[in-house]
Amino acid sequence: MMTAIAIAAVVLLLLGIPMWMIFLLLAIGAMSWQGVSMEVVVQGLSGNINKLVLLAVPGFIFAGGVMGEGGMSARLIAWVSALIGRVPGGMALTTISAAELFGAISGSSAATVAGLGKILFPALLKEGYGERFSLGLITTSGAIAIIIPPSITMILFAVMSNASLGKLYLAGFLPGIVVGICGGVYCVAYALKHKITSGRRWDLKEIVHTTRDVFWTLGAPVVIFGGIYGGFMTPTEASMAVSVYAVIVSVYIYRELTWKAIWNITRETALLSAKVFIIVAASGVFSWILTAEAVPQKMVSAIDAWELSPVMILLMINIIVLIIGMFMDPNSAIILFTPLLWPIAQHAGVDLIHFGIIFTVNLAIGMFSPPFGLNIFVSCSIFKKTSSAVVSGLWPFFVTYAVALTIITYWPGLSLYLPNLLMK
Repeated sequence: MMTAIAIAAVVLLLLGIPMWMIFLLLAIGAMSWQGVSMEVVVQGLSGNINKLVLLAVPGFIFAGGVMGEGGMSARLIAWVSALIGRVPGGMALTTISAAELFGAISGSSAATVAGLGKILFPALLKEGYGERFSLGLITTSGAIAIIIPPSITMILFAVMSNASLGKLYLAGFLPGIVVGICGGVYCVAYALKHKITSGRRWDLKEIVHTTRDVFWTLGAPVVIFGGIYGGFMTPTEASMAVSVYAVIVSVYIYRELTWKAIWNITRETALLSAKVFIIVAASGVFSWILTAEAVPQKMVSAIDAWELSPVMILLMINIIVLIIGMFMDPNSAIILFTPLLWPIAQHAGVDLIHFGIIFTVNLAIGMFSPPFGLNIFVSCSIFKKTSSAVVSGLWPFFVTYAVALTIITYWPGLSLYLPNLLMK
């Protein structure tokens, strides 16, 4: 049966059928074939989304939208540029650093590309980085947002694996920084090779002014992580708290956002959240097939028969997820493949939290991998460029991410240090 299901899934995917509908069609077809009551479909649809942690998804999406439209991202960029914009590769490093910080607020890769790209792309061109490099840098830097918490991808992984979301968030910090360092090393080398300098000097006045200006923006991650790890809030409550905080700052302090704009952001949040929830709900039905056919157990048995070492198993998992990321969005990939790949990783002795970070970093790379990487299409839309123009600038950054992925995969202590230290 699984062979027929796999073939049908590929055919439906090539026909452009939405992933949630593929899940439902295949599950209902398999259940009908085996004479299973359709009540199982209803139970599966409702059971998978009946989880409080999922309410954090619309919270963080809404907060990211408000911050992007409300002037918070612009102030963040100005502050980072004042601090590091004078060093070799300063504007490129500003892009990566701003993506790290904005990712720690929004949790959305596409929102990071959109929120930062409009400001940083002209600045990079002005300093002489070239269109190809600039497009590649912005498109790939946005992917950091799903590695740095609060990550929507991590929320879904926690739902599918019953992992601690608090531990996943802590585990994402150091790997996210490693990804940024690997990209930063290349950016500095590129700037030195092409003799690109900002021509600016350190200006204490500018640093003081931008620091004062960004103060309220930097309060957002304090609300999120201070609330969660201070024991005052759950991740879901933190997402709602930071949403309220972002509205107050954007409307009443910065005064760059109207209530009409907030209503538009609310509608966009509802649409994006609905897309996520319907995939999660449909996957609850599809998981019945995997359980009934004992697919994870069969995969573990097959891997066991090959007698692969843990190193080779992790390499195999990375290759599989990288290929998956080229064709599927992270939300669908997490929901479909976590139940399949986690038993294999567990068999190799991989910690659940470490596996979640490995999975997330692979899917971050998928965000800018042709042919269907979402960030590629976001960049094409924002900068009015062809997909070939965007893709041509991505290749050096694939190398930097591959180096970071290798470090993260085979150094579990990097991911587990903070969770083990702070959440024993």
